[in-house]
Amino acid sequence: MRRRSFLRTGLAAGVALSVSATAATGAPAATQDSTSNVSSTPQDATPSSYEPLGRVEIDRAAETVVGDDGEIAYVATTTGFATVDVSDPADPTVLAREGGITVDGTPLIEILDVEVDGDRLVVPGPANPTSAEVFYGFCCYDVSDPADPTTAIDPYETGFHIHNCYLEGDRLFVVSNGPPPAANELVIFDLGDDTVTERGRWSLLDYDSTWEDLYWLARYVHDVYVQDDIAYLPFWNAGTYLVDVSDPDAPAYVSHVVDPELDRDEQRTLDDETAQFSLPGNDHYAAVDDTGDLMAVGREAWATGSDDPDGAGGIDLYDVSDPTEPTRRASIDAPAADDESYRGGTWTTAHNFELRNGRLYSAWYQGGVKIHDVSDPADPTELAAWRDAETTGFWTARILDPETAFVASSTDVIPKAGTTGELVTFPTDPDSGDTESDSSDGGAIGESIPGFTAATGATGLAGGMVGAAWLRRRLRS
Repeated sequence: MRRRSFLRTGLAAGVALSVSATAATGAPAATQDSTSNVSSTPQDATPSSYEPLGRVEIDRAAETVVGDDGEIAYVATTTGFATVDVSDPADPTVLAREGGITVDGTPLIEILDVEVDGDRLVVPGPANPTSAEVFYGFCCYDVSDPADPTTAIDPYETGFHIHNCYLEGDRLFVVSNGPPPAANELVIFDLGDDTVTERGRWSLLDYDSTWEDLYWLARYVHDVYVQDDIAYLPFWNAGTYLVDVSDPDAPAYVSHVVDPELDRDEQRTLDDETAQFSLPGNDHYAAVDDTGDLMAVGREAWATGSDDPDGAGGIDLYDVSDPTEPTRRASIDAPAADDESYRGGTWTTAHNFELRNGRLYSAWYQGGVKIHDVSDPADPTELAAWRDAETTGFWTARILDPETAFVASSTDVIPKAGTTGELVTFPTDPDSGDTESDSSDGGAIGESIPGFTAATGATGLAGGMVGAAWLRRRLRS
């Protein structure tokens, strides 16, 4: 692959892509012992005393990650990224905005994910394939001074779109997808010595080659999270796979979980939209807690009007204390809405989240943010929730300090919604009576970057509102 230098110019955002659905076969899959469902607290039952701490406008905000010290947040903004000082959660302050990134005059667009570890920030794109002339790859920044990010490594051209990635030390884990003959797979890069070297790859087809004859979006690997040498890979309706990456040159299958209600043959007969949006299935985002014993898998799906179970998708909890034998413990239902359809409805499906210290901090688009006690995974308990479906659509929730606050990014790219682009901080104490500080309102929606909108003509393929992997971070001192 070529590595190329880059300049910054003005640029409009691009279009988005989708992921789709089928079922997985093979073993070992998760067992279903001690499974229960938990309904989220209705909006009118949310304690009025639980309110945001602070907020700041960030147009076209998407994924947010937090630096190691819990004081700086990094926000993907479709054409670049923003760095935000969150050391005082009541007064988040934008330090820098980088936009219009180009590589040798070619734009890097549709940046929906960023990843940080130490002083290195990775900015990948585009999130989805397009026929436009764009740069396919990632840029690396030195953010030792978050108010003045600088180039750390020459931009690296992958030749494929990057929906999401995960950074741990010098290892960058990237999801690669594409129509045949491309294989949807995990790609591992080494960033040591400020150079980029590809190490190894792992595909679902390495485990079960019969997936090759199915529609490529049915086995789309949407995201990646890595902890203790295990990568967690949601392959949409194929389920979520655990892969040993201790040897980056030879990743190896460990186990997987899959919804038992999925029927692979039935999936073949579904039209594209039903296969992509309806439940069961649609593993969108997966991660584990700080102990590595509890895994959560979020499902992204909407009501489709079919006879099959439909949106909105929730979050499943699995005991993975023995990663070779995951066991499903419970499911947390999505917040309700009068219209949960994808096109024009109120989006309340699960998106991105974080597990820490026996708690689940989750984002549900217009369903708001929630905190659950998951110390007993078989009996999760909702502790707090906040929701304003008219103005906020939360992409992700990330911990700043488990004792004080977490941060959530609201996106203004939900089609046909009036949600704002902003970063909002919340107390981790469910009984907090703090109220939000003064802040500017989020901007109105510009050009829509849809969650799963089908692109037409030369603009690209069907699009998918994506989630991102998050980092394991040490606690603030």
